[in-house]
Amino acid sequence: MKAMIINEYGENAAFTASEVAKPAVTPGHVSIKIAASSVNTVDTMIRKMGSDLPLSPAAPAILGMDFAGVIDAVGEGVSDFKVGDEVYGCVGGLADLQGTLAEYIVADSKLIAHKAANLSMTEAASLPLVAITAYEGLMRAGITKGQKVLVHGGAGGVGHVAVQLAIYFGADVYATCGGPEQQKIIEGYGATAINYKEESVASYVAKYTDGAGFDLIYDTVGADNLTKSFEAAALNAQIATTVSMCNLDLNPAHFKGLSLHVVFMLIPMLHNYKREEHGAILKELSNIAQDKALLPLVDSTFALDNVGDAYARLESGKAIGKVVVTN
Repeated sequence: MKAMIINEYGENAAFTASEVAKPAVTPGHVSIKIAASSVNTVDTMIRKMGSDLPLSPAAPAILGMDFAGVIDAVGEGVSDFKVGDEVYGCVGGLADLQGTLAEYIVADSKLIAHKAANLSMTEAASLPLVAITAYEGLMRAGITKGQKVLVHGGAGGVGHVAVQLAIYFGADVYATCGGPEQQKIIEGYGATAINYKEESVASYVAKYTDGAGFDLIYDTVGADNLTKSFEAAALNAQIATTVSMCNLDLNPAHFKGLSLHVVFMLIPMLHNYKREEHGAILKELSNIAQDKALLPLVDSTFALDNVGDAYARLESGKAIGKVVVTN
């Protein structure tokens, strides 16, 4: 089968088209013909940092985590899927798991779900990592109907899904962004957009919460931005974040009694830990998408041979939504 291989890691690491053996299906797994894959920030980090990241596969490697495609073989013990099923998931591209920048992949059936019928392969492939991350963060933070929820980075990969899911769960949703194009996207979902370049935290907390602060904050920007989340939070509020590898003064969080939830959705893949939970979340996300309450935001698409350009697009910082690679 055809695959895009990274032979060595680094800032300018190139993808090389190669012919490799098609993997054989194993018990508990399914073989999938991949239709599309999407690029995530963690993929670009692996490409650049290689062994400096403990989750990177050994080179030469096939990267890529997300996919959508069609099952072409089913392993022993798999009963929920059959040949011909259209599925999606986040299944590889790290540690010893083959990635999705290839024609075929053998994936643990616990990590996948049936694709929503109303989504294209391109749209479905854009969702798994970011959508699982968004869902997990909101659930761990205990989202409930009627809460005032703030999403930092509301037009980003995780952010655009978190906004839509929070609305679906009945929250009053606000989201930060940096310009009119992002503002239009956020408002199109039914949330209130806040241009962080034009409004201070104190200003929008006063305007939208009468100074009380937000009940739940999903900070997809993280790191130093967490200080803004602490400032924007109500007393005893919940904060979920995807980026916490930083040194912060936690005094503001302490004196407000805040709860911080760190979301690292790669744990099930890395440690073979509760993988079935990812499958269950993906199944629920498909149902939400079929209810037309979850609309993937695709920035651009690239052919498999041009995957290097896809990575460059995401790394440029100009992409709004997900970058997808099609087979």
